Amino acid sequence: MARDQVDMTPIETRDDLVAWFEAGSKPSSQFRIGTEHEKFVFRVEGLQPVSYEGGRGVRALLEGMQHLLGWEPIVEAGNIIGLFDVTGGGAITLEPGGQFELSGAPVESVHQTCSEIMAHLAQVKEIARPLGIGFLGLGMTPNWSRNEIPMMPK
Repeated sequence: MARDQVDMTPIETRDDLVAWFEAGSKPSSQFRIGTEHEKFVFRVEGLQPVSYEGGRGVRALLEGMQHLLGWEPIVEAGNIIGLFDVTGGGAITLEPGGQFELSGAPVESVHQTCSEIMAHLAQVKEIARPLGIGFLGLGMTPNWSRNEIPMMPK
């Protein structure tokens, strides 16, 4: 197995430290930002978490997004657990507790990331609505215990 090579040269002066940082930097013309947007998936009727399987489950949501976007599936043990855009670098992934996460493409401005998240939310709602699925964009679930959250196959 290949191992990363680490330069063990001691940094002894301020100039050594500055040179070390400069060697790992890139010009500002190559700076990019990216969106990370994670949301919990829930049943609109009953406000309960959504299981992976079934015609109205998280798998169906991912398959619908794949059909809509034309993105490539990320498959683990025969289960679709995400999608990625081979042309733009973005991805949608599934977290173990069923959270649905957009990892946006590298873009140049906050305006582009805003457009990306607005498009993503419109797309995911289009697929989710007929499945009776809604989304909660919080860092935690306010009402579900850990035992109520179905584990995803990843």
